[in-house]
Amino acid sequence: MVRPPLTPDERRRGERLGTLLRQARGGRSIVEVATAAGMSAETLRKIETGRIATPAFFTIAALADVLGVSLDQLALRLTPAVHS
Repeated sequence: MVRPPLTPDERRRGERLGTLLRQARGGRSIVEVATAAGMSAETLRKIETGRIATPAFFTIAALADVLGVSLDQLALRLTPAVHS
């Protein structure tokens, strides 16, 4: 199955997600966090740099748990504000 290309908005959201996760990781090593979340350091690196712009829900849930960030908090920071 061929995946359709990401839209510019999806790419930007992936980059924002990566930035938020990198900030939450702080001084912890990428290897430490990735291992605790059950993934490879390369996968986490790709998520943090936006190269995996739409990671699976359970991947993000595992990272959020390890980093002590709520999924609600991530969702709020990734959802653009609606202007009235």
